[in-house]
Amino acid sequence: MTNIPATIRVQPGGALTGRVRVPGDKSISHRAIMLGALAEGITTVTGFLEGEDCLATIAAFRAMGVEIEGPREGLVRIHGVGVHGLMPPREPLDLGNSGTSMRLLCGLLAGQPFDSVLTGDASLRKRPMGRVAEPLRLMGATVETAEGGRPPLAIRGTRMLHGIDYRLPVASAQVKSALLLAGLYAHGYTCVTEPAPTRDHTERMLGGLGYSVERAGPQVCLHGGGHLVAADIEVPADISSAAFFLVGASIAPGSNLLLEHVGMNPTRTGIIHILREMGADISLENEREVGGEPVVDIRVRSSRLHGIHIPPGQVPLAIDEFPALFVAAAAAEGRTVLTGAEELRVKESDRIQVMADGLQALGVAATPTPDGMIIEGGAMGGGEVDSHGDHRIAMAFAMAGLHAGGTITIRNCENVATSFPGFVRIAAAAGLAVTAEGGEGA
Repeated sequence: MTNIPATIRVQPGGALTGRVRVPGDKSISHRAIMLGALAEGITTVTGFLEGEDCLATIAAFRAMGVEIEGPREGLVRIHGVGVHGLMPPREPLDLGNSGTSMRLLCGLLAGQPFDSVLTGDASLRKRPMGRVAEPLRLMGATVETAEGGRPPLAIRGTRMLHGIDYRLPVASAQVKSALLLAGLYAHGYTCVTEPAPTRDHTERMLGGLGYSVERAGPQVCLHGGGHLVAADIEVPADISSAAFFLVGASIAPGSNLLLEHVGMNPTRTGIIHILREMGADISLENEREVGGEPVVDIRVRSSRLHGIHIPPGQVPLAIDEFPALFVAAAAAEGRTVLTGAEELRVKESDRIQVMADGLQALGVAATPTPDGMIIEGGAMGGGEVDSHGDHRIAMAFAMAGLHAGGTITIRNCENVATSFPGFVRIAAAAGLAVTAEGGEGA
């Protein structure tokens, strides 16, 4: 990939039509590599997301002695080494921009008998890791962070982890998953209780690979010392990537779009519920189950959206989709209010502030708050916004062009490839008047 930051430019107007299949689910792709590496036998993965974040996870496990074939057109074969078969990496594991890789690997590596160091790019090194490190220390792990609980992380080898009963102070699938992965290596039970539901891909995949996981309401538990058995994993299309098209088709008159084979995990459906409450015309077709995950085709037609107070219970179920939802709110009639989403301030960027700045640059009345935003919807002009290297910010503002009165230019979009390689090409084919300049990342 070029070092020149990519610029995305969108001309106003247009509609989204036809059929689109967005890339594979990033969360499931990460976990397929990690758990496939720990399984006994060969795990075959189809629909794998060949984005930079997931490729960083592959590179990390190759550095720990795991043979991984591919990816080639979404196909990956992982020659599992068993729960205790990882080898010490010779160098620090560079995870690029992937917070998921770092947090989950921190838990997985906490129980290994060897030392390891996790690092990443400048953006990842600014993200807080203390909320993972602290409960791991309660399990007996030695995890050292840089100033402020930030990467790089130095993890000292141990065989002495013990299970804990931990109540998450903030809903986080990544922290939950890190503790469950550490629990594979712990004596006794590891239990995690959530204050609100978060994505449960780790629990589902552990069960699919033969590891016993006990779930009761907001609590999930497992006993250390078990083993995983290889199996085929089919990765559905990522609802977080589909979110941009759900919003774009909702706000662009004349749109009628079918999004194919989208994962509809019940812990990820906040985007659907919130858009429907705003008046979106969304229907679910061909509902089915693939590899333990519910999958649907989603049809979305243009509609007149109206502002809402976003239900607090839906916030954890849509946490990655709020950049797109902020654009929907800007295009809606009336006021939209989001609270309880302070998690957005510690993503790849401060998504509350960066989205507010960008919307304001386009003439939208957007007021950031400590844990959310207040947006007065209506007309939107053209202008220039800075995505601050955040892939979801860049794609959200690209879809804003469908409602804007002028050209939108989005800077620093090179990281779009972390989650959605081919975004510009796929969006253009669906009807977005979009071009990319100065980089391959878009």
